[in-house]
Amino acid sequence: MSLTELVPLPGGVFVMGSDRHYPEERSAHERRVAAFAIERHPVTNAQYARFVTDTGYRTVAEEPVDPADFPGADPAQLVPGALVFTATDGPVDLGDWTRWWRWVPGAHWRAPAGPGSGVDHRPDHPVVHIAYRDATEYARWADRRLPTEAEWEYAAWGGRTGTEYAWGSELRPDGRVMANTWQGRFPYVSTGWGSTSPVGTFPANGFGLDDMIGNVWERVSDVFVPRHDTGVGPVIDADGRPDLL
Repeated sequence: MSLTELVPLPGGVFVMGSDRHYPEERSAHERRVAAFAIERHPVTNAQYARFVTDTGYRTVAEEPVDPADFPGADPAQLVPGALVFTATDGPVDLGDWTRWWRWVPGAHWRAPAGPGSGVDHRPDHPVVHIAYRDATEYARWADRRLPTEAEWEYAAWGGRTGTEYAWGSELRPDGRVMANTWQGRFPYVSTGWGSTSPVGTFPANGFGLDDMIGNVWERVSDVFVPRHDTGVGPVIDADGRPDLL
């Protein structure tokens, strides 16, 4: 399985963040990014499997848990695993994410829903349960790097600016679903995929990039900050090497 094609992007100025949605995305401000290249779609199960085969790497979710890192925790829970999305039986408090994210011992990238699940039947789906270390080790193996948050958001907009969505002003233009986002009543009724979808299932954005919106969360090189009031992200002056998602 080869690495994903790199798409060169021109540098430019865009409006990063939002004043109307999540508070951690405030304040909207102009950012400039230099030209860079980014992979056309997120890393797939097949691509990550090649990395693991070549290196013998074990992800964070597969490693033993050190009790010293979690003082007072239930010893029965201190086993390798990951959080797995689990639909609820009905409406719940949407301010409490623990209602739909469940700790599953034995869940990791090869067994995304826990023991008994697998990814052999979906090699072209994006890999999941990937910690920051797991992503940076893959990038190092591929001789690439993670994008900065500003680079990622610039790429995700696909050259657009001033619209509600990365594809335009309507959520479903002409009734079309444009990304693998939750369809139905969250988090208990799904009329869409309900999980990941093959990369490239939905229309590419203006830069020709797939799955920049929806499907999975993606890693960037920045540390998390609660706001963007300064207009300068934690990671600046990227080194110009090719990026990936």
